[in-house]
Amino acid sequence: MPDANLATPTDLQDNKLKDVASALNRILADSYALYLKTKNFHWHVSGPHFRDYHLMLDEQAAQILATTDDIAERVRKTGGTTLRSIGDIARHQTIADNDEDFVAAGDMLNELREDNLKLVEALREAKELADAAGDNATDGLLDDWTDQAEQRAWFLFEAGRQG
Repeated sequence: MPDANLATPTDLQDNKLKDVASALNRILADSYALYLKTKNFHWHVSGPHFRDYHLMLDEQAAQILATTDDIAERVRKTGGTTLRSIGDIARHQTIADNDEDFVAAGDMLNELREDNLKLVEALREAKELADAAGDNATDGLLDDWTDQAEQRAWFLFEAGRQG
């Protein structure tokens, strides 16, 4: 339950909205986990397609990071509270970290593709919850974020076909 000092005026009062906020917080945590993994792979990619992969991963990381503020602010606009720390992210994330010393470029692309597709699943589940809560604004944002994650997965798939 949010602190009374953080109460946000909203006409969306249904208890289903708490489910939406919870789903968005999981998506936010996964977005941060995916952002950091994408940057990790950007920093450590090597091989014959280094430049292409390095640039693509940097673009994807920037896109992922750009969604995080909108996700958190949507939670707040609907009266919820959002993540507060790295530990909070770790408690909510479902996308696994990768702390390996070396990951082959092709394996990086495959892992990130699967992670983006996992994020797509979570976004679609959140859309169902937003629909049930009558939260049209969240519903629309989720469509954009889903399209972005699907595009990242597609690019990762196509890039991985070359090597």
